[in-house]
Amino acid sequence: MSSHTEEQPSHTGLHIAVDDLTGPDVIDLLADHLAEMRDNSPADSMHALDLSQLRAPGVTFWSVRDGVELLGCGAIKHLDATHGEIKSMRTAPGYTGRGVAAALLAHLVAAARDRGYHRLSLETGAASYYLPAQRLYARHGFQVCPPFADYSEDPHSVFMTLALCS
Repeated sequence: MSSHTEEQPSHTGLHIAVDDLTGPDVIDLLADHLAEMRDNSPADSMHALDLSQLRAPGVTFWSVRDGVELLGCGAIKHLDATHGEIKSMRTAPGYTGRGVAAALLAHLVAAARDRGYHRLSLETGAASYYLPAQRLYARHGFQVCPPFADYSEDPHSVFMTLALCS
């Protein structure tokens, strides 16, 4: 099992904690995530981070667990003092539709607010495979936006953002 710090029980009873990306379950979930992204996005439009990129300074990675069972994961990449990006949101097989992604997304938004970000953005795919993710983000207030950071217009990508300041 991975080492965790800043463990936070969510309102659903799930435990969301910063993860060091060393546990075999997390590594396997991220390998599956990358494989599915490759299967559903052209190579030049696939923006998922690998393990070394998720371990880089400026990226904080969280796992979602029920006891020792891994239910999902996600990360925030620091873009600048006022802007963060969601990366590698993933629910483990068998746990979709159970509120894992919604609880994690609420946690990531709260973490971004705590950091003083004014905006939290993300890139997801445009193919029908990615429609559930797009709907999740839209339900939580994210709106389609132009490309941000180092991204450029891409018919295979959808860019979304959430304003965090009142």
